[in-house]
Amino acid sequence: MEKYLVSPESSPAKSTTTVRRPWKRSLIEVTGRLESAYRHELYSLVAHSYLEIGKFSHFYHLNENPCVTHMREIQRLYHCPTMRGVAGLDFDNRGIFIVSVTRSGCLMVHDFESLYCQSKVGPGSSEDESKHVVHFSYPPGREFDVARWNPSNQNEVACTSRKHDQVLIFDISYMSPKPTEVLQTRQKLSIIGRKVSRGLSDVAMTSDEDSRIFSPDTLGMVHVWDRRAGVSPCIELSTDRYDSIKSIQIYVDNQTIFGAGKEGIIHIWDLRGGRNSSAFQSRKDMSQLPLASLHLAPMLQKIASLKAQSKILPKEIHSINVNPSSPHQLAFHLDDGWSGVLDIYKSEVTHVHCPPPAWLDGSDSSADLILRKPSWLPASSIYVVGSMSEKGIHVLDFHPSSRSPCHVDYDEDTQRNEMRDKCNHSNKFVSLSETVTGCAAHPLNGMIVAGTQNSSLLVIAQRHCSSSSETAEGEL
Repeated sequence: MEKYLVSPESSPAKSTTTVRRPWKRSLIEVTGRLESAYRHELYSLVAHSYLEIGKFSHFYHLNENPCVTHMREIQRLYHCPTMRGVAGLDFDNRGIFIVSVTRSGCLMVHDFESLYCQSKVGPGSSEDESKHVVHFSYPPGREFDVARWNPSNQNEVACTSRKHDQVLIFDISYMSPKPTEVLQTRQKLSIIGRKVSRGLSDVAMTSDEDSRIFSPDTLGMVHVWDRRAGVSPCIELSTDRYDSIKSIQIYVDNQTIFGAGKEGIIHIWDLRGGRNSSAFQSRKDMSQLPLASLHLAPMLQKIASLKAQSKILPKEIHSINVNPSSPHQLAFHLDDGWSGVLDIYKSEVTHVHCPPPAWLDGSDSSADLILRKPSWLPASSIYVVGSMSEKGIHVLDFHPSSRSPCHVDYDEDTQRNEMRDKCNHSNKFVSLSETVTGCAAHPLNGMIVAGTQNSSLLVIAQRHCSSSSETAEGEL
């Protein structure tokens, strides 16, 4: 039987050559996942494809009469000083409606599909006012600075103003200019017994249907309402110093609160307990100090290349935003036009973008007074912010990896010489027709609506979206 056995020496040797699979991209269909580097490459291409496709000036009417913002814009045309501009923009969860408020006192809800279709009619086309879902106009004295959709009830919009100490909640299904609910802060008296006036600079709501609303005031206190318990705050989040809070964000766990403001400090509160728990306090003295307070200026000074070029001082923070695709990234925007990212896990600044100051090219200094409100794109780690010195927006690549041109460890020479990096990762400036005060990104397709200093709305879309729409119209 041994003659039928194959000797070990005669067995075929195993091949050491690796089989190269030419179907690299088809693995995406098999695994259903994109490589991080490939996703970054796609997002960079998207960032370079934006352009303005529509502009809608706020020359609207109510009962055949110009609305209050319309009248303010007429005054501006005759060089009369007036408070103006779109103060707040926000998409609902599905991107069907977008709410906007003006500093003059108008609250509007647009149907975004209608807005987009009308932007394709041609440049300078006026908006069909019959398509407006809601348009409320209020007399002088009632202005708005912020508008936010309630994530757990998409019929509700919450508005605040730095001139008033109330949170106004509107139910757009009622089509009534009167708010359905008014949340009031507790009265604070001065030494001589006079009421201290404090406005509310921002508003945020939890997404887990527990009816909590957060709003910071201009004196450094964050008021927390539980709507099931009444119209007065149930707790107040305080700071250990006077710091006017400009912006507030709720983390994805609905328990961690971020607040930032005038002193260039990002405060962090944990509602489950911080330095002191509110569970053992009386309702008359329910306040909670921050779990941590992070100073941005010392963090920026640790960036050697940045410290060598400029003198870094504490600066006012205009806005903070949690990245929806990478929640550990907290973007910030400063009053001098700088933007960056704070890694909340490492408590360090990982990205920074420093455009030239407005005075360098002789720009109007009035732009410095605008409280700019940027926005993240929904799934690409791209940050969109209005320019302080030019008419347009910066589309910033804040990808978590060091391939991002804004990353503090980015090596330009290495990235240029890498042959495998086929995509040129860079930031993009999109020129627009007006100065931008705030941006809102569509939660599904990444299109952008920008509010301007002249109370206009600009629709900004990817180039392939606009070209495909033109092709479809041609075929029809």
